[in-house]
Amino acid sequence: MKTTIILPAALLSIALLGGCGGDTYVKVEGTTTISKGQELTDLQRALNEGAVTQGEYDSLRAKIMRRPN
Repeated sequence: MKTTIILPAALLSIALLGGCGGDTYVKVEGTTTISKGQELTDLQRALNEGAVTQGEYDSLRAKIMRRPN
């Protein structure tokens, strides 16, 4: 008697869980605005932590400063 109840319950569980995967495609819309100040802060932190060289820092800082607000 137990197997007659367990088997259909197991099959139902498998069928229901099979639909949980869904579509893994994600579409992100919109824009994010980061201020020059935040970019310069992040760039300074990257320099301090050794993630960029002084030359890279100087080049990137100049590009950031040339952009309009």
